[in-house]
Amino acid sequence: MRFLETEAERDYSRAKYVVLPCPHEATTSYGKGTKNGPMAILRASRQLETFDEEKQTETYLTSPIFTANPVAASDLPKKIVSLLMDGKVPVVLGGEHSLTPFAVSAFIERYRDLSVLSLDAHADLRDSYRGSKHSHACAIRRVLEIAPVVQAGVRSISKEEWDFARESGQLNKIHWAGKIPEKMISQLSNDVYVTIDVDVFDPGVIRATGTPEPGGLAWREMIDILTQLSKKKNIVGFDVVELSPIKDDPASDFTAAKLVYKLIGLIS
Repeated sequence: MRFLETEAERDYSRAKYVVLPCPHEATTSYGKGTKNGPMAILRASRQLETFDEEKQTETYLTSPIFTANPVAASDLPKKIVSLLMDGKVPVVLGGEHSLTPFAVSAFIERYRDLSVLSLDAHADLRDSYRGSKHSHACAIRRVLEIAPVVQAGVRSISKEEWDFARESGQLNKIHWAGKIPEKMISQLSNDVYVTIDVDVFDPGVIRATGTPEPGGLAWREMIDILTQLSKKKNIVGFDVVELSPIKDDPASDFTAAKLVYKLIGLIS
């Protein structure tokens, strides 16, 4: 299945963006089903209007989108390095958030000044969780070992994470939901990788996620953040993770698919 399906680019050489489905699920701690997220997004993308009313253009025509075969999280670095060498912009569809460190490890090889913007309801700063250092609850802690991270939309943090953030200085780069300042973007380097855990949204926007939290971002808030980011920084790639589809309730899947297409348009 391809992103947009009928409008999808079938010639890899012509594509600017390459969608990488990564149905990774190994450490989910509450609701399950993130392994089904990529396929749900691809399926929902077939229902998108391809015309962007804000940019007044058909994004897929100016920025052809190719969909690769599903890839394991452990294979992401090699695959992404290959895409970057070919001049493509990788778009990773998860899958649980623990895939993000694999992706970032590839981007840092190409972009030495890389920073990461994490949009997530949770801090994900635990050193380990339930015996694993590679839990989705440790995703941003592992990313911090690779590149600097600015976090936004956070509204759930453990005492352990709070202490680490305070002692390491990361607390200055955590921007709580409802209090996302202009300085957030200025804390990022020029080249930015964006990781979006869909639980950053309020459950009224996306409820199909394993660890929902009340008080999240509205759709317009998200688009405003990404619009400002795209104007001021060079977004080199992104992922959308932690969608856990709900049977016979496609609203969240559609919203995630629209988010992917919207961000591709903003980068373009």
